[in-house]
Amino acid sequence: MAEVHKVAIIGSGPAGYTAAIYAARANLKPVMFAGGPADADPRRVPGGQLMITNDVENYPGFPESVTGPDLMEKFKAQAERFGTVVHMENVAKIDFSQRPFRLTGESKETLSQTVIIATGAAAKWLNVKGEDTFMNKGVSACATCDGFFFKNQDVLVVGGGDTAMEEATYLTKMCSSVTVIHRRDTLRASAIMQERALKNPKIKFLWNSAIDEIVGDAKGVTGAMVKNFKTNETNVVKATGVFVAIGHVPTTELFKGIIDSHDNGYLKVKPGSTVTNIPGVFACGDVADHYYRQAVTAAGTGCMAAIDAERWMTENGLG
Repeated sequence: MAEVHKVAIIGSGPAGYTAAIYAARANLKPVMFAGGPADADPRRVPGGQLMITNDVENYPGFPESVTGPDLMEKFKAQAERFGTVVHMENVAKIDFSQRPFRLTGESKETLSQTVIIATGAAAKWLNVKGEDTFMNKGVSACATCDGFFFKNQDVLVVGGGDTAMEEATYLTKMCSSVTVIHRRDTLRASAIMQERALKNPKIKFLWNSAIDEIVGDAKGVTGAMVKNFKTNETNVVKATGVFVAIGHVPTTELFKGIIDSHDNGYLKVKPGSTVTNIPGVFACGDVADHYYRQAVTAAGTGCMAAIDAERWMTENGLG
């Protein structure tokens, strides 16, 4: 008879690895599907979005900063130290219709009493020339994470929704100027976010415009070639940073029609917990959080998911 695990974790990153650490220390012997090279997008690799982040200065315990990949390697090593079995592959199919749950990976099949979903979310990108070249050399999708590196500099923000206005407003606290580039002549952001941005003297707007190319040198970004749709003119706008704020997409394809989700695609959990609509299945990290999207908050909900899973098993006589 196939072995039935107590906890299986789908996804890695701060949420998944923290869930693994807590589950392993509770003697639940978790098994993790961390993702693998079969991912079509090289920016969605095991370890989550921190794997494309050079310097992390806001994660507690690292006063001298740490690179995203190094931080995730430490998370992984800590999870494995306590007995987590990590499979570097994706889950291709799930069966939550009966317990034990069945996870079918690219080369392995696992049965588990509980499942923790930590598949995260990925930023939407512009897919223009220079974007990959200058990733982490001036190109970012997180002002809260990287704004500190652009003190007293001129930066660009791409987008017209709430996220873009939040990013732009935040960046004015440390940058000399923020130029918002938007494809339309009106913003999609909520009224209050529009008002704040439009009244901020540090924020300028380039309407009916889009970036055709991000340019730079060996040191990093120096600007962007911006095209105006109405005049068809293309001009270089000087800046040392480009913040892409056109949204994120939760990695939830595997769970559509199975796990309840919000209109924006993020998985629903009961308030103050990681509990989903299926008993014994929990969701943590950015796959269920479209508001904070920080490594430290993802790690916090990873801890919650492991505790929720352990308590659920105890209450149901499975612990």
